[in-house]
Amino acid sequence: MFVQERREKIITLLEASGKVLVKDLSDYFKVTDDCIRKDLAFLEKKGLLKRAYGGAVTERKNTHQLKAAQRRVNIAEKKIIAEKAIKLINNGDVVFLDISTINIELVKLIIQQGLKISIITNMIDIMNILQTARTIDMTFIGGTLDSSGDGFIGALAGNIIDKLHFDMAFMGTVGIDIHRKAVYTYKPEDGFTKRKAVDAADKTYVLAETEKFNRSGNFLYAAISDFDVLITEKKLPIQLLKQLEKYNIEVM
Repeated sequence: MFVQERREKIITLLEASGKVLVKDLSDYFKVTDDCIRKDLAFLEKKGLLKRAYGGAVTERKNTHQLKAAQRRVNIAEKKIIAEKAIKLINNGDVVFLDISTINIELVKLIIQQGLKISIITNMIDIMNILQTARTIDMTFIGGTLDSSGDGFIGALAGNIIDKLHFDMAFMGTVGIDIHRKAVYTYKPEDGFTKRKAVDAADKTYVLAETEKFNRSGNFLYAAISDFDVLITEKKLPIQLLKQLEKYNIEVM
């Protein structure tokens, strides 16, 4: 096995278990402990893991990007996820679109395909995009303006959602922790609003690029098992898929 292949496999094993041990890896790959330590040092410099006593653990990043920067990141991946999500929507559906840059791509596709649906959202950009969409019945949820200016969150937004019912909700996340079964956002107010939307929907979908499995947030707003489907841009490693199966969530 080439060095690069071994290092990629180490990351796969780490993503599946959350930690790896030097001794176990040396036995697995049939190489010396020193060889594995060099691999771990290299991967740590790349920001892919954090070395710990006897091995390494997942290096999870908690980065709150600015609004403008978020829109420029992973555009291709977001479009792939949106293309998968649009296939789940039918004419007549009542759809909640959460504050999510992926949902911006999704709403563009909804308009392009001329779907006749009802959209409920608390995201300002989605509201602006839908202003000229004649086939869409839109309801906008107010409340407290998020400091980033993306949308409205908080108690008032939550109280409005309490009185609504959705066929489906497409939810964003800043990070997913497979070992803690956690789906994160940054702010408690946003988390409470998201939680209300999850509870108000018959079917719930979490939209996440694969890199979100290496990111954390500040507020756990739902468990992985609270969602019916995870939609991501590419096939996940087999170990990660097996772990997700335990949470009874479908992966697209």
